[in-house]
Parts: sequence; C-alpha cells; structure tokens
Amino acid sequence: MQRLFSTFANGWPGSGLLIQRLVTGTALLHGGMIVFGETTRAATIAPHATAAGLAFFILVGLWTPVAGALIATVELWTILAIPGDWRNAMLLATLGATLAMIGPGAFSIDALLFGRKHIGS
Repeated sequence: MQRLFSTFANGWPGSGLLIQRLVTGTALLHGGMIVFGETTRAATIAPHATAAGLAFFILVGLWTPVAGALIATVELWTILAIPGDWRNAMLLATLGATLAMIGPGAFSIDALLFGRKHIGS
C-alpha cells in the first residue's frame, strides 16, 4: 500500500494538504446536502451522494489516492450527466485529482497506517 504514496509531506506542505483535504471534503458534503434538499430524482442524487460518501475518506485522509481519483471521476460524471453550472464540479474534480496525485500529507490516517516507521534504538 505504501507504493500508492509518493511522500507524506509534513510542516507547511503537510498543513497545506490538510487544508486542501478539509476544503474539498466540506465542499463535497455541502453539495450533497443541497441536492438532497432540492430534488428527489435518483439520477441527480446518485453522483452527489457518492461524492458526499467519498468526502469522509478525504476529510480524515484515509485511502486518499483512491478516494481522490474516485472524486475526480464522480465529478466528471456530474458534469456530463447533470446540466447546469459545471464550474463547481470541475473545481472539485481538479481538487480530487490533485489529492490523488500528491497524497494525503503527514496529518492523515494514511500517514499513521502506511507511513515510514522509525525503529527505536
């Protein structure tokens, strides 16, 4: 599993990745809540419900490369399947793809589970 991650950035870069994960996850959850309140059509709810479920993984930093790639895919699905404002979905697809490429950072569950282990002396 460690091969999925290029590095677990700490310090300022790790803090930046934490902020990016929090913003992406919050935006996905917010979008899902808005759609649940506005419509009852399954074709409209499905991509947003999937993205809201993936937001949990991004927020805590669990399986970040997989969740980020799936978020990018779901948001591209949203652009193609649901007419309307595509800008938000494109932004979330970009954020998901960058998280998939960069990784979760040091402040994540992925770093605790799959990060480098130090052997004490």
